[in-house]
Amino acid sequence: MTAKPLKKLYYSISEVSRMTELKQYVLRYWETEFSELRPQKNRAGNRTYKEKDIKLIRKIIDLLYNQKYTIEGARQKLKGDNKKFDSGQIDIGFDYEKRKKIIEQLKGEIKNLINILSE
Repeated sequence: MTAKPLKKLYYSISEVSRMTELKQYVLRYWETEFSELRPQKNRAGNRTYKEKDIKLIRKIIDLLYNQKYTIEGARQKLKGDNKKFDSGQIDIGFDYEKRKKIIEQLKGEIKNLINILSE
């Protein structure tokens, strides 16, 4: 009888980095951008990722790199605000700062598209 390899309960950031082919700083940055991604820390203060964290990271990778969502779009998709987001009607009201942020994001996306198209 062959023994199946045991799954680990916790993975270090370096292990997750190798598994997902992401740099460690990207994983740390995503923690600041996605409230759902909050790996626990051990006594030494090192991040310990569970299977659910790794599944979430793979979902974020899919949204950002395959489906080409922006970080804000991926955040909304993960939070389940699909109805407003998919219809293209994001309610920003009269909040000047929020409008300014969205416009800056759109400018960045347009610049990226121009770069892709000019290649």
